[in-house]
Amino acid sequence: MPLSLNPPPIRFDESLERIEPDEAETVEQLIETLTGINQTTLEHEEHAYRSVHAKSHALLTGELIVPDDLPRELAQGIFAKEGRYPLVMRLSTVPGDILDDSVSTPRGMAVKIIGVEGERLPGSDGDVTQDFVLVNGPVFSAPNAKRFASTLKLVAATTDRAEGAKKALSAVLRGTERVIEAFGGKSSTLLALGGQPETHPLGDTYFSQAPIRFGDYVVKLSIAPHSPNLTALTDAELDVNGKPNGLRDAMIEYFASQGGEWEVRVQFCTDPETMPIEDASVAWPEEKSPYIDIARIVLPPQAAWNAARREAIDDGLAFSPWHGITAHRPLGSVMRARRVAYKVMAKFRAHHNKVDIHEPQSIEELGL
Repeated sequence: MPLSLNPPPIRFDESLERIEPDEAETVEQLIETLTGINQTTLEHEEHAYRSVHAKSHALLTGELIVPDDLPRELAQGIFAKEGRYPLVMRLSTVPGDILDDSVSTPRGMAVKIIGVEGERLPGSDGDVTQDFVLVNGPVFSAPNAKRFASTLKLVAATTDRAEGAKKALSAVLRGTERVIEAFGGKSSTLLALGGQPETHPLGDTYFSQAPIRFGDYVVKLSIAPHSPNLTALTDAELDVNGKPNGLRDAMIEYFASQGGEWEVRVQFCTDPETMPIEDASVAWPEEKSPYIDIARIVLPPQAAWNAARREAIDDGLAFSPWHGITAHRPLGSVMRARRVAYKVMAKFRAHHNKVDIHEPQSIEELGL
């Protein structure tokens, strides 16, 4: 049965992207700043962490299940045919330094699907993985890579400094954000600075924020709780004060006895004017194009975080939207900047941690 959207989804075309003449210089600035964050954290922690999403809270394995009855418009890329694929999921918080969890910042979800087929994106020849990198908010904190590079310089200056002040500021910002949300608003700036509500991350919905190609079309992707035990955690308060790793402790406790099921959803671009490709800070209006459920992610009960998983997933893997197939090519300024920056940051971690970071050919390679 054909998909019913009015107006219909626009077709993917190379002309949808608008590459700025100074993008290479912007990427160099980003790499310089991200490397500075890496160096500061390395000196403080004596270990090389990611320059963003440094702190992991759950390192999980599970399965992507693609149904056999998707309409043609939804049967695109890795979702083109029925299948079951093993995957790795990493849940984290956004900053590049390892903070006490009472500094409440946005949460991230990175998913690596293993065993996919299709023409590969540049730099991923011979791989069989497809990564999706998401955050628990529908829009990116900056419209493009240039603006993000400017903002990141300010963030870098606070890396590993004045954690006590960050805790106090986070408490104030959470209160301010609650007032804003009480009047129907939301401030991505306050959330990023420490105003993230103290809720359970497993109840959050995660978003690609920037668009990706979806075979013949263009979408933003989202992963949302589906099973009742996960939806019950949406907006559920989680007090982590006095618990430096309270988010991780909550994940370990949850997955020790139960698993969960998530919806994988896509939102089609149906109007390039109100759903821009190059401005990742704009929410695509859901009244024009709602998110549509296309697949399931199922995770069983498991050890959510331990030394073996930290070694195999935190240190041994890199997540990037450019690990994948051309049918899911990342689009827009922010995504293009990630292509080189993520690769450089992975090399930094591999060198200083003395590990081999590579794309797995099978889930068994991880030894979990």
